[in-house]
Amino acid sequence: MTISGIEGRFSLVTIDRKNFINNFSRDVKSGLTSESKHLPFVYFYDHAGSQLFEKICGLPEYYLTRTETDILEANADDIVSLFTGETVLVELGSGSSTKTRILIEAFLERQRLAHYTPIDVSHKILEESAYSLLEAYPDLVINAIAARYNEGIDHLNILKEQQNLITWLGSSIGNFNRSEVTDFLRHLQKIMLPNDRFLVGIDLKKEKTILENAYNDTQGVTAEFNLNLLTHVNRELGGNFDVDKFFHKAIYNEEIGRIEMYLISHIDQKVFISELDLEVSFMADETIHTEHSFKYSPDDINALAEETGLYVEQQWFDTEQLFSLNLFAPAAD
Repeated sequence: MTISGIEGRFSLVTIDRKNFINNFSRDVKSGLTSESKHLPFVYFYDHAGSQLFEKICGLPEYYLTRTETDILEANADDIVSLFTGETVLVELGSGSSTKTRILIEAFLERQRLAHYTPIDVSHKILEESAYSLLEAYPDLVINAIAARYNEGIDHLNILKEQQNLITWLGSSIGNFNRSEVTDFLRHLQKIMLPNDRFLVGIDLKKEKTILENAYNDTQGVTAEFNLNLLTHVNRELGGNFDVDKFFHKAIYNEEIGRIEMYLISHIDQKVFISELDLEVSFMADETIHTEHSFKYSPDDINALAEETGLYVEQQWFDTEQLFSLNLFAPAAD
């Protein structure tokens, strides 16, 4: 379905709602009946979850957004100068598109932006961010896609006469394990034309305390974000989770090189999810693994590119070497 608005400068393609609920039901049932309970991180991002994540991005402990913004502001002109013709700017997991404004402004100044295509699972956050951007930039055209990454990528109209800059900011790449990332980047590489580029923000391995503080903020916003996943299950699938009977914890697994985020049951309890006709038992201190965030070394980044038919054309870092911005190009056959 396509929804038009704002003088023809905005369109929004949304995935089928029934398909979303079917996937949500399947994933929740599978995750909560597994020996080690887990829920996919993608379901964090209902409207409330997306708003909470925007709050996380402004927290003093959450260095990722701050450092990536600094890198973009320092290098946006250099990045945009690599694109000499009409360019389509694509963003995976766009959220509020706050950081992307830096690139949008740089492209518009050079009159090289064909349109902006944000891809996000939340159609509401896409609408809100699009209207804000369209009001700020009268020459901007937005063709949004409400979908998961793979579905959104498959909806892209890759044209030979246009160059595409596909962006994946915020180190969202870290939410996927190595095999998942490899499969996704190989899929992306196959649809990229030789002049297309893929700009990826990747968090770097660093001291454990810095990492754990970033995901256990003192204001409790990350905890609220994590617990909202249970509220999402309650609303969409008729669950009766009492969020006060769970708490949030994030740890850095140094052996694997990733942050692991959990919801932990305070007590022995049972939860019923009516749409699944499913009762789930929890023991005190039993966990639900809700998210992981892999951290990379520069060698890890180069190895990932080589495995997926890409190469690192350029790379930028903040002054403290906490975070990296990587421009991937398709490798020659």
